[in-house]
Amino acid sequence: MPKETNATNGHRPSVHVVLQAKGGVGKSFVAAILAQYFRRQRAVRCFDTDPGNATLAQYRGLAAEHLGDLIRAGVISQKRFDPLIEKLLSGDGASIVDTGASTFLPFWNYVLENEIQPLLESQGRQVYIHCVVAGGQAMTDTLNGLDRLSQTARPRSLVIWLNEFFGEVRDGNRSFEDFKLVQDLAPKLVGSVVIRKRNADTFEDDVQQMLRARLTFDEAIAAEDFSLVSKQRLQIVRRELFEQLDGLGL
Repeated sequence: MPKETNATNGHRPSVHVVLQAKGGVGKSFVAAILAQYFRRQRAVRCFDTDPGNATLAQYRGLAAEHLGDLIRAGVISQKRFDPLIEKLLSGDGASIVDTGASTFLPFWNYVLENEIQPLLESQGRQVYIHCVVAGGQAMTDTLNGLDRLSQTARPRSLVIWLNEFFGEVRDGNRSFEDFKLVQDLAPKLVGSVVIRKRNADTFEDDVQQMLRARLTFDEAIAAEDFSLVSKQRLQIVRRELFEQLDGLGL
């Protein structure tokens, strides 16, 4: 029998893992967005499993725990993911796990071989896998990463983030929704969130400044380094992302 749910503010405890084999496509940004979104309404814990580039752990405002002791004899030791799972099995609210490109295969294989999703679900945790798909030159690689996840993901567990920073995610006249891969994985899909490409001189410059400083939206909007108009643009970006997440009912 599943363990009785003990959620914060009436929400079922949830685990959100950000996975993608391609590096540099916005995984840590997605993890940071999720942490900021959920902490408006429930307790949030963040974990960074990237042994080489722990971006999420650099956000002091998110207090992410860095699992840096994953490498043994030059390779990632799957056994060292065990303490993370123990942490995910305890506590309330939402747990956010950011992974690096180097941990994609070891972590996902560990999840599958050890039947981690059923274990978490048996203990009252709802598990979501967040996968970034980017446009431009990164599109093929990120679609391959999504395909690998979709083959073994559980029903209604995948959330796709379309990052248009490098270009729209489309193939000629075909939109992302028309891709055969997307149609095939429909039973496993919760929904999608679009990180929309905006004016590079205004919106994108403000967001990049925020990301370089490893600031949350709240911190950037309160900072003296941003003008009032820049803060207005950041509020627009945050509102658009959060409204899309509201629509998913996570």
